Parts: sequence; structure tokens; C-alpha cells
Amino acid sequence: MSGHPKVIGYLRVSTQDQDLEKNKADILCFANDRKLGPVEWLEEKVSGVKAWRQREIAQAVEALQAGDWLIVPELSRLGRSTLDVLDILAELRQKEVNVYAVKGAWTLNGTIESKVFLTMMALFSEIERDLISARTREALKARQASGAKLGRPKGPGKSKLDPCRPEIEALLKSGSRLNFIAARYNVTNSTLMNWLRKNNIDRAARP
Repeated sequence: MSGHPKVIGYLRVSTQDQDLEKNKADILCFANDRKLGPVEWLEEKVSGVKAWRQREIAQAVEALQAGDWLIVPELSRLGRSTLDVLDILAELRQKEVNVYAVKGAWTLNGTIESKVFLTMMALFSEIERDLISARTREALKARQASGAKLGRPKGPGKSKLDPCRPEIEALLKSGSRLNFIAARYNVTNSTLMNWLRKNNIDRAARP
């Protein structure tokens, strides 16, 4: 055994991406400077629909262990929103995986600077969640003003979550965790999961 940590170089690929080879060279330069050992490449086509846990990056996060490295050209390549990026970084931090972003030279590895940076990202994510909620409410008001009928039909089994369905689906698609959504609507995790099951809503997020 070489004793080297596992190192994954993650690249989100698009047909317009002209910097792929440069990104690889930058990642290799950092890995060589740190003497991290060989880099395993994960190239993934850009997807604007799938949550990160349904993409190949989820397999990389699962495979990495404490002391391993995930290197990216820039943090924004990890996800399609601040929520996605923060969720991935939180998962990696919990596993004590080191993350390095070439752009900005960000190293996230448990230092005070890393914790401050993640705290700021959490603030931005909360703002983004609130903006999603505000846009959803505005869209619902506009539909209601136009005379469209909203919500599920009245009848037995009605839940207080029913009127919030569009907003909950938007939060799930953006990568929000179930415990965050449950707390937002003042219900338990089990109540939320039962409601999602009953309404056949894909539960992409984890508790």
C-alpha cells in the first residue's frame, strides 16, 4: 500500500467547456505540489434537473473517507445552486474529507477559516431558500388572482402541508434536507415523510 489518500478530481463537463484540459492541469499541479498521489478523474455532464444525490458526484462523496481529497476547478461546479454546493460540502466535512477549489484557492479541511467560509455559505443558502419560497408564494398569488383553483380538493385526509406542496417540491429539488423542511412547516420528520409518500413525491433529500 502506498499510504496515499484517495484523490478525486471532479469535472462538470459541457459541450461549451473549453477549459477541461486546463482544469485537469490545475488539479494535477495542486495534487503534485502536495504529493497527494494519483488523481482519479470523475467527469460528469452538466444536469440542470437532477439533485446532486441522483448524480455521479454522490458516488464520489460516498467513496471518500477521512483524509481523502476532492479537488474541483471551482466550488460552483459541484452543484446547480448554493444549496447543492453547501449540502455536498457539509457531507464531506462530516466525513472529514478535504476539499480544494482551484479558483480562489479554497481549502476546506476543518480549519477556522473553513468554518467561517461554510458559515457564510449557510447564510447565503438560507437567503436562497427564502427567495425560492417568496417566488413560489408570488407565483401562487398570481395564479389565484387569475382565477386558477389552487390546492387539493377538500375532503378527508387533508393535510396542512397540502397548500405548501409547490414550495416543498421546490425545496426538495434544490436539495434541502427533510429535517429543514419539516422544521419550516412545524411538523415532525415522520409526518413529512408520510405526506410525501401519500402524495407520491420523490424524496431526493435525506433527513
